Amino acid sequence: MNLLFSLLVSLAVLSSPDGRLNVNIETSSEGFTGYSISYDNAEVMPFSRLGLKADFTDFSTLEFLGSEQKDVMVNYSLKTIKKSEVDYQAKRYILHFQNNEGAKMDIEWQLSNTDAAFRYTVQRFKERGSIRVMQELSSFSFPKGSLSWLCPQSDAMVGWKRTKPSYEEFYSLEAKVGTGSEFGHGFTFPCLFRTGSGVWVLVSETGVDGSYCGSHLSDYQDGSYSIAFPMMEENNGNGTVEPAFALPGSTPWRTLTVSPDISSIAQSTITFDLPEQKYPANCDYAPGKSTWSWILWQDASINYDDQVAFVDLASELGYPYCLVDAFWDKTIGRERIEVLSSYAASKGVNLFMWYSSSGWWNDIEQSPTDIMCDPIKRKKEMRWLRSIGVKGIKVDFFGGDKQETIRLYESILSDADDHGLMVIFHGCTLPRGWEKMYPNYVGSEAVRASENLVFNQYDCDIEAQSACLHPFIRNAVGCMEFGGTFLNKRLSRSNEMPDSKGKVRGSIRRTSDAFQLATAVVFQNPVQNFALAPNNLEDAPSQAISFMKEVPTLWDDVRCLGGYPGKWAVIARRSGDKWYIGAINAGNEGLTLEIKQIEKAVGASVTTALYTEKGSLKNSSGKEKRLVIPKDDGAVLILE
Repeated sequence: MNLLFSLLVSLAVLSSPDGRLNVNIETSSEGFTGYSISYDNAEVMPFSRLGLKADFTDFSTLEFLGSEQKDVMVNYSLKTIKKSEVDYQAKRYILHFQNNEGAKMDIEWQLSNTDAAFRYTVQRFKERGSIRVMQELSSFSFPKGSLSWLCPQSDAMVGWKRTKPSYEEFYSLEAKVGTGSEFGHGFTFPCLFRTGSGVWVLVSETGVDGSYCGSHLSDYQDGSYSIAFPMMEENNGNGTVEPAFALPGSTPWRTLTVSPDISSIAQSTITFDLPEQKYPANCDYAPGKSTWSWILWQDASINYDDQVAFVDLASELGYPYCLVDAFWDKTIGRERIEVLSSYAASKGVNLFMWYSSSGWWNDIEQSPTDIMCDPIKRKKEMRWLRSIGVKGIKVDFFGGDKQETIRLYESILSDADDHGLMVIFHGCTLPRGWEKMYPNYVGSEAVRASENLVFNQYDCDIEAQSACLHPFIRNAVGCMEFGGTFLNKRLSRSNEMPDSKGKVRGSIRRTSDAFQLATAVVFQNPVQNFALAPNNLEDAPSQAISFMKEVPTLWDDVRCLGGYPGKWAVIARRSGDKWYIGAINAGNEGLTLEIKQIEKAVGASVTTALYTEKGSLKNSSGKEKRLVIPKDDGAVLILE
């Protein structure tokens, strides 16, 4: 029990369908309303606060008026997430409260067997038809001895061209709960914890649209973490910190995935179960694989001839898309882009085009700039993109979570759908249920992604450790456009060839080819901009190229077969009748895969095994009884 709230009175007990996950709604002797969570009767979260403070009234102390309950059974199809068909069963509880002024607020809870979520719905009060939320009191307490895996919230308006925060900081691993954040601003969602009794808890949010800001967790204070709003400095000081919406209205959902099995964290669909679609799709979008020159060939590759080479690479690999990155408007020009789009179409390839979101909140020079932030220019640009056959855009450098910025994301998505364009965000915030809400949304970076492997040797040195985090944290709550799967050993245009002065440039990849192939399965995003280059058709193992031609980016099912954040992960994904299993290891001890156990787990037989043997990629028919995967190595299994 949290010692700050020593006398608690239970108001209601909320239970999951199977009865193992329970939320106890309580009031403290100080008059505060809150909740505690248990799983199989073991304490998971001690008393944690509920409530908020509005501009016109205070919901810090509440009087309980009663509750309603109903069963929820929902089936939905969504091809851009972990699994294409979701059967969601939960119990819905609506708890009615009022404050000492008579203002009414409901706290809605929804519990499935491994997930709990809550939000606030505020009613109109007297003549008040709108609310400004000055502070959300929601807090998250953990028992003594709990551990955390957290990414610190960055300072605002710092870093390259003053583009932060962009969710690209290093995680702390297995830090004791209460350890301060690196920059003193708390931690970005999602946030992973493990109690001393071995129960995992992933805290995040979903259903965030233009009516609210993106939130994060504060630093640990008074025995808990709390919901924190953006910093005033974000987006160059533009926009308010406190969100506002019309009444009656609701906040986003705060989500908690709770389970003693880490697999439940990786498999959870709570992010998509709760929000509703914002608008019907304007067309039948077809996400898929893409080539991308910039990641290895950098800015100098944004010229017509190099883009033709990557269009040709996409055609050779059978990829439907090629991403043309920054500066194309200056180095190629709009007329030649039209020619390039026509050439790509003749090869069965369509273009994604890069844009900066920047307008007045950073110092970006990479162009095109000042278009996606301007509704008039944006619509004109999107009409042109549609007219030349472009199928998607990648918009970069947002740098903030204020409500005004979330509205920009939403406006870009909505306008893009009017013109049949898919949208990827980069240098951006965490997606919060956007796959469900916006049908043309196909990915976000919001992670320390592949470009850092090119820029920094240290990122290459710890690549395996970082990759083993993502299935259980970042990629557990939404699409992750990582832009990886390198087959170059030297992360540069020349691969291992020296330049004209005899120097070899670029970071050295520490992980094996098998590891890189495995990440194509472990990481999930409906449009994958893979880091392959034309030279890989000649210098990479033929088995690797064959696999990269085959591996899907849309999945029908997912199963986590085991793992530990930062140490190892084994993820199984199904496309049609085929299961693809990616296994990666960051630990010093070998990771052993028992083939019969894997076959039993997915109900299929191994037909192909790609793994490393004596330093080289080996392709077998899967007759091995077991595979032992060393540090920085991986394996891929295909089962039918």
